[in-house]
Amino acid sequence: MRCPFCNSTDGRVVDSRSSKEGDAIRRRRECLNCERRFTTYERIEEVAQMVIKKDGRREPFDRWKLKSGILKAVEKRPVSLDQVDALIDDVERTLFNSTEHEISTVHVGEAVMDRLKKLDEVAYVRFASVYRQFKDLNEFMSELKTMLT
Repeated sequence: MRCPFCNSTDGRVVDSRSSKEGDAIRRRRECLNCERRFTTYERIEEVAQMVIKKDGRREPFDRWKLKSGILKAVEKRPVSLDQVDALIDDVERTLFNSTEHEISTVHVGEAVMDRLKKLDEVAYVRFASVYRQFKDLNEFMSELKTMLT
């Protein structure tokens, strides 16, 4: 494993643990060159799940792309990275546990918004405003009114 700090390949595993859900192994590593520690995760490589974009294009599901969008929504909110990872794990489990290998971005976005609404309402509104592409203030206010009722 390459050290993210000095790019050395000399390292050792300090600690290994199974994730709460049992779908990944968390390894705490130490670089023998710079002596800094970092964490890696090992996950089972599954059959590539495809996402059908709004314009009809298909691309592989990208967990990190989804995480990036969620992190922007929860920025400066009292939401931990563990909560974000748990949210994404839940979305992945729910959407891809079926026999379907393709899912639309509409289903992904709605699943994220359902969970964000329960986790942090401000983050939900932020995510929804980008995801739903509100064209004006009236659409935005309509979504807020729906949320409040």
